[in-house]
Amino acid sequence: MGTFRFGLKYWKKYLPLSLLAKGFSLIAILCDIALPLLDAGMIDYCLSYDASSPPQGGILSFLYTGALGEPMSLTLFGNLALIFAGVFLVRVVVLYCKNVTFQWCGLRMECTLREQTYAKLLELDGETISRYNMGELLTTMNRDTIIFKEMYSRISMNLYDSTLMIALSIAVLSTLDVFLLIIPVVITPFFVVALALYLSKSRKLFRAIREGYSLINLDVQENIDAVRIVRSFAAEEKELEKFDACNEHVYDLSVAQVRLTAKYNSIFMGFQQAGYVGTVIVAVLLVLSGNILLGSLTAATTYVTKIISHITQISRSAFMMQNQLVSGGRLKKFLTEESAVPDAPSALVASKEPHIRLDDVSVTLGEKQVLKHITLDIPFGKKVGIMGGTGSGKSVLLKSLSRIFDVTGGSVSLDGVDVRDYPLEAVRAEYAYVFQDVFLFSNTVDANIAFARPEECSEEEVFHAAEVAQAARFVEKLEDGYATIIGERGMGLSGGQKQRISIARALIKGAPVLILDDASSALDMATEKRVLASLKAERPQNTLLISAHRVSSVMDCDEIIYLRDGEIAERGTAEELIAKGGAFAAVWKLQTSDGQLDDSSYGRGEL
Repeated sequence: MGTFRFGLKYWKKYLPLSLLAKGFSLIAILCDIALPLLDAGMIDYCLSYDASSPPQGGILSFLYTGALGEPMSLTLFGNLALIFAGVFLVRVVVLYCKNVTFQWCGLRMECTLREQTYAKLLELDGETISRYNMGELLTTMNRDTIIFKEMYSRISMNLYDSTLMIALSIAVLSTLDVFLLIIPVVITPFFVVALALYLSKSRKLFRAIREGYSLINLDVQENIDAVRIVRSFAAEEKELEKFDACNEHVYDLSVAQVRLTAKYNSIFMGFQQAGYVGTVIVAVLLVLSGNILLGSLTAATTYVTKIISHITQISRSAFMMQNQLVSGGRLKKFLTEESAVPDAPSALVASKEPHIRLDDVSVTLGEKQVLKHITLDIPFGKKVGIMGGTGSGKSVLLKSLSRIFDVTGGSVSLDGVDVRDYPLEAVRAEYAYVFQDVFLFSNTVDANIAFARPEECSEEEVFHAAEVAQAARFVEKLEDGYATIIGERGMGLSGGQKQRISIARALIKGAPVLILDDASSALDMATEKRVLASLKAERPQNTLLISAHRVSSVMDCDEIIYLRDGEIAERGTAEELIAKGGAFAAVWKLQTSDGQLDDSSYGRGEL
């Protein structure tokens, strides 16, 4: 029930329209109930009327008092036919209105759920998101939203219709003759037991099928991202086998579901047929005994058929609800996730010249302490280089500044105020990041560059940012220049080209702090030197933080820190660190031994 109540939060805004749809449905059901009675009236008053023993009573007996025509007359038959046609037409119209209304509500709920899951995806921090694989996220955002909304639109309507139809049919049957209820009463306990077994088995199958689809989505997503790796290792056959195994697993589960459904549908169909045949037998006996008329027999069999068929529909709806509850449980779990980086409910705004300070900062991710007791003062305009081996904590340090990761010890402050007291949007507005792993959207080059300010950014700003990032020349050589559409993740561009577009994108944001997280790793030394020189000339007053493995990236920085196992092992200017003869000096000697550090002609062709 917790999952059902969770979904009601999203459905309640459509409750008035849902009630309207149920009102339409009530009218349609009343029409449906009236049609067999009109049929019975035609048989009893127009075909088999016996003046010596006329029909007595009945729900619609007032229609046959002579006002519509004498019994056994064409006038009565014609009037009854017109009433029948009118009731039928009303039923068709209100069914149309009902279907349009509740389907609209369902589609709006689906749209809302998809928006909420996407907003939650953007809200959650990276550590929380990493607990979900890509296939799980795609299944949650697409398949689960579609399936879950069906429980409140289609399935709830089916249950309402069936319950109402069964109740009204039983009421009408009892007015015809209470003995006509014998068969439904006898069959119902057996039906309930079979339904309980059916639902228990189906829920387990649906849960397994959903997990199977998540694995398929994950496999497809990974191979889309890694298609070049798969081809370079000639691993197509292996990946096909892996996908086929996932696909066959889902196939086997789906076949098991089909068999389960076929088995129990046959059982339910048997109940339905037994109910129909049994009712016919009871009704015939009642006709022969003179308790009911021939028309009542036809009406009775129709109502019993409706009762059994709607009980079957309830079973099918309950079966589908097992799938919907599984999807709803996944949605609930994801949408109720709490971000490890909560937003601050304040209106604080940092200055345009932020003073950054890290005081005894430590960061633990999972069970590993990634940063340990980092203290660093970065006044506005300072240029800081960060070096260290792989896994030393460089990226985590930079990401903790804008609360991509929250510190677990100490504090990070902007202008003397802890960043956790600022709204996330205000903190992240201070920084423009360029990551080593560049992501470019499936869009034009200029749209990727203008990503931070798509509405306000002019063409001149885009062109200028590309010039500063040393990207203009290769972009202009593309088939459609800045209007060239680049593939997902920048497919079709080299690593260095993607990094330069990413640098241009960061420049367009215009943030006071520019962070280059190993952002020149794919550039040759000469291109890197020109990019850094251009950035410093373009934004001389801005704070610049550079994480790198190459000493050429940080040589001109005001301060360089060298990380080892999450701690600051060395700090100072390049000259001071070289003079110390420590880890930085060792890297400097290794990277400058071939003289390439100062070779400005190297890589000129990359322009």
